[in-house]
Amino acid sequence: MRKLKLQVQVSVDGYIGGSGGELDWLTCPWDKPLEDYVTGLTASMDTILLGRKMAGGFIDHWTNVANNPQDPSHTFGKIMIDTPKVVFSKTLTRSDWANTVIANGDLSEEVNKLKNQSGKDIIVYGGASFDTALISAGLIDELHLFINHTAIGKGLPIFSGKTSLQLVKATPFECGIVVLVYKPVS
Repeated sequence: MRKLKLQVQVSVDGYIGGSGGELDWLTCPWDKPLEDYVTGLTASMDTILLGRKMAGGFIDHWTNVANNPQDPSHTFGKIMIDTPKVVFSKTLTRSDWANTVIANGDLSEEVNKLKNQSGKDIIVYGGASFDTALISAGLIDELHLFINHTAIGKGLPIFSGKTSLQLVKATPFECGIVVLVYKPVS
């Protein structure tokens, strides 16, 4: 069975965005070892899951990067655009985005159907409410939390209640981010 892995940047106080979704607290630029970590994580997957609210910004951003050979992230952008994506939505019925399909059914049924298909692992990039729904439904197999060295005081959490996790690995990077890898504990 394929694993569903969550990769998300988190403030040190547990938020993935400011109250209005602001991301001005993110650590940039990343150092080469962190970029290599992400490249390795990306190589382990062949499907991207996104919530509807995250999809437009995510796909548009990586399309622009992929279409600009001068962008230092050009190669990674092409991977993001070429990789099949599933956007979960209750309102969209079709996709105009390349390599993207819409899933409208029950979240658990749709995700488990994907996990039971053959292939590499699946990665989810969010957004906040989508991540929360996946975590609450017990669908995430690994959490790759990129802890930024900033507390923002309030914002968008991804945990809606008590969630027991087992630490698998902790890796600090020179740029100040610490990646914590967790597995849910049932």
